[in-house]
Amino acid sequence: MSVKTIGFVGYEQVTALDVIGPLEAFQCANAALDDDKPAYRTIILSANGKPFTSETGVTIAADRSFESAPPFDTIIVPGGAGLRVANIADPVAAFLRSRNARTRRMVSVCTGIYAFGVAGLLHGKNATTHWRFAGDVKRRFPDVRLDADALFLRDGSYYSSGGITAGIDLTLSLIESDLGERVALSVARELIVYLKRPGGQLQFSEPLQFQTRALDRFADLAHWIVRNLKSDITVEALANRAGVGARHFSRRFKATFGVTPAAYVEQLRLDEARRRLLAKTCTVDSAAASVGYASSDAFRRAFERKFGIAPSLFRKRFSVR
Repeated sequence: MSVKTIGFVGYEQVTALDVIGPLEAFQCANAALDDDKPAYRTIILSANGKPFTSETGVTIAADRSFESAPPFDTIIVPGGAGLRVANIADPVAAFLRSRNARTRRMVSVCTGIYAFGVAGLLHGKNATTHWRFAGDVKRRFPDVRLDADALFLRDGSYYSSGGITAGIDLTLSLIESDLGERVALSVARELIVYLKRPGGQLQFSEPLQFQTRALDRFADLAHWIVRNLKSDITVEALANRAGVGARHFSRRFKATFGVTPAAYVEQLRLDEARRRLLAKTCTVDSAAASVGYASSDAFRRAFERKFGIAPSLFRKRFSVR
């Protein structure tokens, strides 16, 4: 197995975690291999080869300048405020243009997408970025086909991810593609990542969306439901946990979240079942039982109604092989 050289593009006012997170993941992949020979060689770049300072004031040393950089298998551009300034973005964009044709993978983390936009490499490309900057990216680079909800996306040789931790999700996907699921899962465990999330998943989980709208005693219900999906979750049980009567709870819940408690519980069950179906050892029947469906037939009908695809076909199409 040949060593893959990964270049990290640094610049003033970079987001430090966008650099360090993926960098740590590649180094963990090297450590997870049984072979003494590493799979990855990582090189940090800056335009002039000098150290650069992150948004938080952390100084990062560069290994090479753009001019002295070797050929790369993958080039990663982390996000940061600096790329939204022309005098920093222009040299990065020029470097990307010069390497685009001879680099297997070109990757943007978070707002690293700005460098690719300035370089003119996004025309007609499917891409994502941090949700907070999606509107500005669309305005500045109208040719990009932006999906502001996706965790990470691939379009040909170009890969993009949402903010910070999504860069780790994308890196795990790159590692899995290169070295297989076992190594990628080992890296996820080493980094104590909650789970290895598939690309195209929403940047906001359903419990997180719930919490951003819940300002009172409803706030912990989403996570409580997720931890108790196998239980018989009734309106009465939820109301008791919130400390209000069942009828009052139902009215307030629907007024706040736009759905009934029962519909929301079903939504969480189906979202979790969809995630579990991606595991190789999970069957449709075991997924149904694990999220609280007494009947596999009822689960199949609900899943197809929600996602427009049968769970068996979803598993066949999307699970890791």
